[in-house]
Amino acid sequence: MNRWEHYHVAADVNDALQALGSAAGPVAVVGGGTDLLLDIEQGRHEPLHTLVDVTRVPEMSTIELRPEGLFVGAGAALSRVVASPIVAEHAQALQEAAGLIGGPQVRNTATLGGNVAHALPAGDGAIALITLDAVAEVASQDGRRRVPVESLYRGPGRSALEAGRELLVGFHLPRRQPGEASAFRRVMRPQGVAIAILNMGVWLRREDGVVAGIHIAAGPSGPVPRRLRQAEAVLIGQAPDGSQVEAAVAALLGEARFRTSPHRASADYRRHLAGTLLSETLAAAWERAA
Repeated sequence: MNRWEHYHVAADVNDALQALGSAAGPVAVVGGGTDLLLDIEQGRHEPLHTLVDVTRVPEMSTIELRPEGLFVGAGAALSRVVASPIVAEHAQALQEAAGLIGGPQVRNTATLGGNVAHALPAGDGAIALITLDAVAEVASQDGRRRVPVESLYRGPGRSALEAGRELLVGFHLPRRQPGEASAFRRVMRPQGVAIAILNMGVWLRREDGVVAGIHIAAGPSGPVPRRLRQAEAVLIGQAPDGSQVEAAVAALLGEARFRTSPHRASADYRRHLAGTLLSETLAAAWERAA
């Protein structure tokens, strides 16, 4: 049984949008397809009339440093994100997160945009982008808009992007400034390619021996990827020593909504891991910012 009837390879963003808008039935965008095609094959996604392939759209595969900051196209393969020197310089948490998704074969195919659009609460790419205050560029027939990555989600597996109308073009990230750094860590099952039991990203700005600014995100800490602002507030203006980290962990545990997954971990185990993971990720970012 065919899972789709028409496969369109887009030449540019406008071509992709036209294909989305003119499809005669259910339509979806495909990049690497490592999640979408598997979901279709295994019956977790409705059959589609049209798949719009964006892998040959140059703008969506670009990774470059622009005057206003770093741009990473939504169609960039994860292996390219990992190998990029400018990503390593300006968004180390994203480089680390991309390097933990799947294995080498998956990373050669899977895209950063696909990781975000799949809308999993523990998506490694999404958690790293939110940590880094990334802004998504979204295109439609009405034009383009930029929105925080944190606003792209409605629930587990539910993207806020309008299917068949909107296209995720790429991500804009701030340039790294002196005294700033980021880190990403995760705990996963022994086989090493499963979705994270718990992951965490930290970005911070270090000034005069204290935390002058900080972003913390963890997944899955709720139904959608998000920052943990109560834990951040505890650390602002403080040196991240033992007592302050303990206070931040307590705030994080009060704010996060960990749940039990029968295939990965219990909520109690995730709460147990959260303190260690925050300590390690915070220490890595703090040391890098020195």
